[in-house]
Amino acid sequence: MSPDVEFESTTAAASRDPDALAALLPRWHLLRDAEEGGPLRALLAVMAEQLDRVRDGVEQGYEDLFVETAAPWVLPYLGDLVGYHTLPGYERVLTTGLHDGGRPALAEAVAPRRDVAATVASRRRKGTLHLLEELSEQVAGWPARAVELSRLVAHHQPVKLGAGHRIERGRLADLRDGAALDLPAPFSPTARTVDVRRANSHHRQGGWTPAGVALFVWRLKAYSLTSAPAYCIDRARNLYTFSILGNDTPLVTKPFPEPSPTHIATVDNVPAFIRRRQLHDRLLDHYGPGKSFVIRRDGEDTPVPPSDIVVADLSDWRYRPRRGQVAVDPELGRIAFGSRSAPRQGVWVDYHYASGADLGGGEYTRDDRVPRPDATFYRVGPGQPYRQIMDAYRAWQHDRRADRTGPEGIIEITHSGAYQEQLDFDLDPGDRLELRAAEGTRPVIRLLDWYSNRPDALNIRAVSDDCAPHERPRLTLDGLLVTGRGINVTGPMGAVVVRHSTLVPGWSLEPECDPHSPEEPSIVLERTTACLQVEHSILGTIEVIGDEVTEEPLDIHLRDSILDATADDREALSAPDCRHAHAVLHLHRTTVIGEIHTHAVRIAENSVFTGRLHVARRGIGCLRFSYVPSGSRTPRRYRCQPDLAPHVRPLFVSQRYGTPWYGQLADRCDKELRRGADDGAEMGAFHDLYRPQREDGLRARLAEYTPAGTDAGIFFVT
Repeated sequence: MSPDVEFESTTAAASRDPDALAALLPRWHLLRDAEEGGPLRALLAVMAEQLDRVRDGVEQGYEDLFVETAAPWVLPYLGDLVGYHTLPGYERVLTTGLHDGGRPALAEAVAPRRDVAATVASRRRKGTLHLLEELSEQVAGWPARAVELSRLVAHHQPVKLGAGHRIERGRLADLRDGAALDLPAPFSPTARTVDVRRANSHHRQGGWTPAGVALFVWRLKAYSLTSAPAYCIDRARNLYTFSILGNDTPLVTKPFPEPSPTHIATVDNVPAFIRRRQLHDRLLDHYGPGKSFVIRRDGEDTPVPPSDIVVADLSDWRYRPRRGQVAVDPELGRIAFGSRSAPRQGVWVDYHYASGADLGGGEYTRDDRVPRPDATFYRVGPGQPYRQIMDAYRAWQHDRRADRTGPEGIIEITHSGAYQEQLDFDLDPGDRLELRAAEGTRPVIRLLDWYSNRPDALNIRAVSDDCAPHERPRLTLDGLLVTGRGINVTGPMGAVVVRHSTLVPGWSLEPECDPHSPEEPSIVLERTTACLQVEHSILGTIEVIGDEVTEEPLDIHLRDSILDATADDREALSAPDCRHAHAVLHLHRTTVIGEIHTHAVRIAENSVFTGRLHVARRGIGCLRFSYVPSGSRTPRRYRCQPDLAPHVRPLFVSQRYGTPWYGQLADRCDKELRRGADDGAEMGAFHDLYRPQREDGLRARLAEYTPAGTDAGIFFVT
């Protein structure tokens, strides 16, 4: 073996094993070193670590030569070689510690890798409509449809051309063509009268001019639900909603990739809401396995045949389908069966709904899930060892007390069904239990009214009162939707973690997405030591009941979540009778709908409070880059609103859970909130979408690649 090859293999071995260099020494050196306490072995371990760093640096240096593998901070430098112009805001990214791995999502928003890679190809296709659609996907990650508005501006036919030269471009609306009149604006061929306002106007957007080009953009994404139970709303069992919560949910098209780079996007390529006439005219394009939605009944694997589907307006449930027919309303997400052909064993549906981000319970991929190789799995679902959650819990508890398993236990639900059972988790010292959804599923836990003499919440109790703090049990809920009741935590718990889950605000929903029990809490912390940690979740009111004299305040951490009391004047966090909760609050990128009454706020950053904030101790903690209403009692503030701009207030598209736009700031909201976070993003739970940065980048690219002599603007469909 040559010396070069030997050094290379030795370095590679050192990267895998800190003792690799020591293993190359003669045995008597290692024995003598062990007698003296191992100083040589420790030195060689440090040298191996440094060799590993050098090797990684050399490998990364080679990867930085290619746009596909380069580090995020290298992308602008590679782009500069081909004349790439950085998007607005990248200078700000470089000051946030990007070289050390900080804020990678922000870096991707203002210097997308695909945008840099396609610079040369995009420059060659400058001025084409297909390029504008690709730019939206490359720069902002939003599907779009580009439309040349000049072809849709109504104008009169010149008389001198005669009847034999009929002009079809920009003709007036054909009232006989109902399908064309029902199409949404991005796909409608209907002409409009001229509008003198420019398409890229920042004041009042127009665009229907002979020089206008519109880029219609969809910001909401289509999320799937597979084999989910539909909700029956009547005793006759012939009226159902697609949503298990019983609320109206508009169905969304499952987007299919465009077949070629020169293809103009159609309604099948974007997450558009399905309209009734569209479904009637193209039923087979939307209905069926692998498509936008499917309906199954009575436990059958075969879907309801398309010949039985009839599209109808099910508002107020006035339409009555005939025997053997199944009426579907895609705009409300409702299903109606004939009175004599109602399902006997239930209805299951696959469908797609719209949402802005990976928030709450859903079938989306959870990349931040921490692997736990030492945990024992107890899987629940069809074809699994356990049919019910409590059966798996009792099996884990029995194995735990018999020393057949360690303290780590995972109860994993393997399908998106509904579980109607009373859940009581009694945890011993040292227990680490996780109740979670398997990847690609969103199970529903329905807590019903089981008992008349005690609460029916999901109970989490620590059974021992004399365990050390490090031995206190811990429970995690991951990927679930909990409805019907809330969660009750008691005893000396260590931590209760709620991740990527939804605890329905108000327990359940009415058809119009109004909360069923708006004043009921989602989580009650009653005489417990639990540290509550909420991440990427949606939940209702938190109520704290404890001894303020002898116990320390509880720590409550909320991150990238929505805390919803269902109204601005209701308590989102408090003790009973609107007293201050004996808790210290930590908020990061969170939207709070309601009032906060708490002992202290340690930190609240990049967050929005719609109701007043009242703290007992103002000398603890701080608020930074957040909105808090006037009249609030808070700790010290740094660059908060409305301190800097007294006129601003948050405007939401919707504050009702269950609607597609839930919790999102409206486009007409003041820029001090839409761009008020510490990194220029919006405040609140949707901060990490970096919508302002993506919008700025897309506008910059439109100005660079728009066809000559045209006026291009962005029109947000959702």
